Amino acid sequence: MTSLPGPHGGGDLGSPARAFVDFLAAAGQSWWQILPVGPPGPGDSPYSSSSSFAGSRLLISLASLAEEGLLDRADLDAPPELAGGRVDYAAARAFRTERLRRAFERFEVRGGPASGDYRSFCRQHASWLEDWALYAALREEHEGAPWWRWGPRLRAHDPRAIADVRPRLDRELRFERFLQYAFERQWQALRTYCRSKGVWLMGDVPIFAALDSSDVWAHQELYHLDPEGRPTVVAGVPPDYFSATGQLWGNPLYRWDVMRARGYDWWIARLRRTFERFDAVRLDHFIGFVRFWAVPARHPTAERGRWRNGPGSAFFEAAFARLGRLELVAEDLGSLTPEVEALRDGLGLPGMKVLQFCFAPGPEAERLRPHNFPRRCVVYTGTHDNDTTAGWFAELVAAGEARRAERELVQRYLWSDGCDVHWHLMRQAWMSPANLAVAPVQDLLGLGSEHRMNRPGTAAGNWSWRLQAGLLDEPLAARLHELTSTYGRLPQRR
Repeated sequence: MTSLPGPHGGGDLGSPARAFVDFLAAAGQSWWQILPVGPPGPGDSPYSSSSSFAGSRLLISLASLAEEGLLDRADLDAPPELAGGRVDYAAARAFRTERLRRAFERFEVRGGPASGDYRSFCRQHASWLEDWALYAALREEHEGAPWWRWGPRLRAHDPRAIADVRPRLDRELRFERFLQYAFERQWQALRTYCRSKGVWLMGDVPIFAALDSSDVWAHQELYHLDPEGRPTVVAGVPPDYFSATGQLWGNPLYRWDVMRARGYDWWIARLRRTFERFDAVRLDHFIGFVRFWAVPARHPTAERGRWRNGPGSAFFEAAFARLGRLELVAEDLGSLTPEVEALRDGLGLPGMKVLQFCFAPGPEAERLRPHNFPRRCVVYTGTHDNDTTAGWFAELVAAGEARRAERELVQRYLWSDGCDVHWHLMRQAWMSPANLAVAPVQDLLGLGSEHRMNRPGTAAGNWSWRLQAGLLDEPLAARLHELTSTYGRLPQRR
């Protein structure tokens, strides 16, 4: 959402999001898939959030707060550099936080904390909200230091130590509760608007929690940690398409035996919270529920890990028993074993197909071609981890003889001369047997490699791409609507 246009350093839950929904509706689209919306973590990554439950303060609409009378119109005036270019997370956070504190002060003066709606919100979400508020306030007090550096008692989440700090942190705790209340109200308003336009929301749940998060701090017994709060093994994936040394994510690994003994209560609460926001959810790294790559924490790369067993079907059976049938998409890219396929298919979940991976030359790769896709899948032109389609094809061309066979197959299969290849790849997705077809907005616009969202294995320069205002215009909506109509994908009444 931070990639949307807007004057305050990034997109938010107000008019930028509603304008995007208007475009989707005009273009005949029925699903908007969104990257995680929690507080971004190191490197500003939405996949290493400091909470699996909280919403990001960066997404709270200041204009909406002004409409409620919690800010003055003058508070919305922002430096021009915040309106465009890439997201400057530090500048956006500083600008927004100052205004959010003003809104909080006015909220308190007006008696907002005494309202039934606010009190009900705090009661309903106390199981995660109090830990999050404490974590955020303590991290602020410790000038951003991670929780394992807060001293032995606070590090251990000792109840008496927490009781001791509550009085002096009371104002900050109230501020953090207010932020989550504001986020929730704006989110539900946006969701209602989406439904009025026939647009449904798909979220994204990273399989692992970030080490420096309220989740791990408050539930250390659920993770492989040493007595000092440091992980003994961390998550990643072995060498693959994206990285020759694998990807070392660094997340602490779950103690699935402990989770199983507790009925997977933390995970079930996480899914319940997620489905309070979204109509469907992509489960990131679905493979990890079957087996996961465990790397000793001292290793600098992911090359020397080993596979360990995940919870398998028992986890999903417990979740469905508590929450009912959930609309899940299995992100099953990577080391797809028969066991992973059996779990996915046994649960009746759609997997993912990425068209950029479908044109390897040779008869053994024939099964990867789009005409062989099952109906029960979601097809993507690319994802946030891929180059844009225009950038991907430009790389095929630049590679010359080294990738000539792949490039020629792409052009034959798509009936493309290489011009407008992004539209040709989208057409292939839309005409495929897959029940759902998705394209990143960069592919809709035909943008090059400089506009990609993330480069896996790199720590800086990611997640900051922004959509420039005015690019999603009426002619583009009409063209996308025509493509969607041609292949029978216009939304049906629900």
